[in-house]
Amino acid sequence: MHDPTIIYSVFLIFAGTALVATVALFARQSMLIAYILVGIAAGPSGFNLVTDVEMIKQIAHVGIIFLLFLLGMNLEPRELARFFRTTTVITLISSFLFFATGAVTGLLCGFSPTESIVIGVSMMFSSTIIGLKLLPTTTLHQQHMGEIMISILLLQDIIAIIVLLGIQGSVQDTSIWWGFGRILLALPLLIGFAFLISRYLIQALLARFDRIQEYIFLLTIGWCLFISQLGQWLGLSYEIGAFIGGVSLAISPISRFITERMKPVRDFFLVMFFFSLGASFNLDMAKQLLIPALIVAVLMMLLKPLVFAQLLVKQGEKTGFSRQAGVRLGQISEFSLLIAVLALETRVISAEAASLIQIATLLTFIASSYYIVVRYPTPIAVDDKLRKD
Repeated sequence: MHDPTIIYSVFLIFAGTALVATVALFARQSMLIAYILVGIAAGPSGFNLVTDVEMIKQIAHVGIIFLLFLLGMNLEPRELARFFRTTTVITLISSFLFFATGAVTGLLCGFSPTESIVIGVSMMFSSTIIGLKLLPTTTLHQQHMGEIMISILLLQDIIAIIVLLGIQGSVQDTSIWWGFGRILLALPLLIGFAFLISRYLIQALLARFDRIQEYIFLLTIGWCLFISQLGQWLGLSYEIGAFIGGVSLAISPISRFITERMKPVRDFFLVMFFFSLGASFNLDMAKQLLIPALIVAVLMMLLKPLVFAQLLVKQGEKTGFSRQAGVRLGQISEFSLLIAVLALETRVISAEAASLIQIATLLTFIASSYYIVVRYPTPIAVDDKLRKD
């Protein structure tokens, strides 16, 4: 019998991913693929070495929170507001096109109109994890890329939260407009609170004790988790709260130092995130739905880069820049997994429709991460010329 403790699970995750990642590097493959494959092998559909996948998912979620927090610390508030104005139209138009394509594909694959609508909604979003984890931040060009991508992804996150509230409201007899109104109220409240506390308390403490690195590290993590939890309490999300907390510290003189110190913590949890994705994979269901899931995945990976590239060019961006941004946004999102799970739990869709979304999402994660790693600069590129952090 396997040790059921968290220690055993962590050992299995990191020993297994270290071994498979080594093989992946020699084979010139993305390490993210290695993390997912280890999860599939160790999960309930594989050798059943890790049975409590939900526990791993909850721990791994911290990695997403840290990722958004650190990215927020690299973005000046004024610049971010300017890019939000630029990307709102792009986000709305692209989301509608992806929704329509997904819904029509769902109908053609034999799903009901309601299930097809949920499938279409799930296709609207790109992955924050893939898009930003694989994005270098060292040059001005890449910082501009990051600002464009993070503004699109955060706007998508807000739409995804509205969708999740709408699904919950469909079974709780509450209005989606009430959920939307709550977001419009909660977002400025959280932003105002974060910037007020950051300016008059957090940054003062950072300046007072800037030579005590252990305290700086502790205070930063505490602020990140506090503001992300507050975002969740207000009906937004951990990710949006963490990002706002990061932006509120972006003007601090030591923000870059904090970012570098927290990267190992972020990467620790992100390894667990990709492992949990693989461990959640249902191989039996995948055999039945592989063809329709593959159709959905291929359609999204062809359509998303094209749509984003064209819309960015119309906004005045250069063709090469727009094409690269489109490829980096060319997958389905982890929010799509949450939508599938919630819609299944509330009986809005069937298990087959939920599995279709999950399998298609995982396929785009694997294919997109591999293509980005071998084609564009990333922190985990196999080619030394493309490896940039």
